[in-house]
Amino acid sequence: MDYQYCIIGGGIVGLATALTLVSRDRNAKVVLLEKEDSFGRHQTGHNSGVIHAGVYYQPGSLKARLCREGAEATKQFCRENNIPFETCGKLLVATNELEMERMQALKERARQNEIVFEEISAARLKEIEPMVTGVGALLVPATGIVDYRQICLAMAKRLEEMGVRLEVRTRVTAIEENDKGVTVRADNGLVVRAERLIACAGLQSDRIARLAGLEVKHEIVPFRGEYYTLPPDKAAIVRHLIYPIPDPELPFLGIHLTRMIDGRVTVGPNAVLGFSREGYEKGSFRLGDVASMIGSAGFWKMARKNLRSGIDEFRNSLFRKRYLEQCRKYCPSLTLSDLTAPGAGIRAQAVLNDGTLVHDFLFVESPRMLHVCNAPSPAATSALPIAGMIVDRVTGTA
Repeated sequence: MDYQYCIIGGGIVGLATALTLVSRDRNAKVVLLEKEDSFGRHQTGHNSGVIHAGVYYQPGSLKARLCREGAEATKQFCRENNIPFETCGKLLVATNELEMERMQALKERARQNEIVFEEISAARLKEIEPMVTGVGALLVPATGIVDYRQICLAMAKRLEEMGVRLEVRTRVTAIEENDKGVTVRADNGLVVRAERLIACAGLQSDRIARLAGLEVKHEIVPFRGEYYTLPPDKAAIVRHLIYPIPDPELPFLGIHLTRMIDGRVTVGPNAVLGFSREGYEKGSFRLGDVASMIGSAGFWKMARKNLRSGIDEFRNSLFRKRYLEQCRKYCPSLTLSDLTAPGAGIRAQAVLNDGTLVHDFLFVESPRMLHVCNAPSPAATSALPIAGMIVDRVTGTA
């Protein structure tokens, strides 16, 4: 099979990239390869379902701009494809005076990022969220919720209608590049020849890049984000998303309360080291994943830098009472019996050889290939403008 473009990865970034390619050039010959039997099965399908507004991100940064553009593009795509979404708003809740001080910096970020917000007093917070405790908050009304798996399926349907070939159950086993293009071989015998390859492989992005013979200076380290679903009688416990004021010393955001588009409310996630890149059940272990992780110098340097917070996260994971304490910081009425239906998502965290956690975009390129090795949160919200950036880069229009 001969194509202009071969895309590896059927998560939301890969699908959005394919959609952008054929939207710009209806005659483009594109094939997309996905190793699972459907689309959005990993990071996309296990995230919190939030359409972020971008209040946390550095003013003027690429992440801030892409998030802002992506939120509107995501909502517009949902309107066009009859996908349910709700703009319920997010409350960033301060629970002590230190967090109130940190909230002032967030207010300035929101202004510089041109995000509409409202400062909420403790009394007003209690009025609009009776079950939530805090000394103050920021209300970001533009934040929404959606099921990103539905977005992926709608993208896949549109791609098929536009003539894109979608191959599922197709695990890439070899990639060969020459001056004319790239040949991709899969475990089902499929052989694809393409002028250019774009890899959006998420949790396997470093391995796909190495398979292509590229020099990779990072390792994907999986972090499990464990959460609990509240029982149905607690589904109306909050009206907004309840988020923390982030601690700048910690690498991850922390536990929050999230309304889901299907009516559930979840509490979490934490961020514990995973022992399987695609193992969502607690206790999942895959020897190859662990071996590649502990064989990475960057992993050990990262672990030393974040030892204390890592130990705290493991304790919260092991002991539900500790996990509950984090939830009760915002919602003191919760009890142990409310922590039902545990689940998890896995974040593909790129870690450089010096132990640095990569929080920005990371590309590995060659003359005929572009590998997206890190598409930072909120990649789902920003998928469509990220795809535009990828296509600009591949086609030389950037």
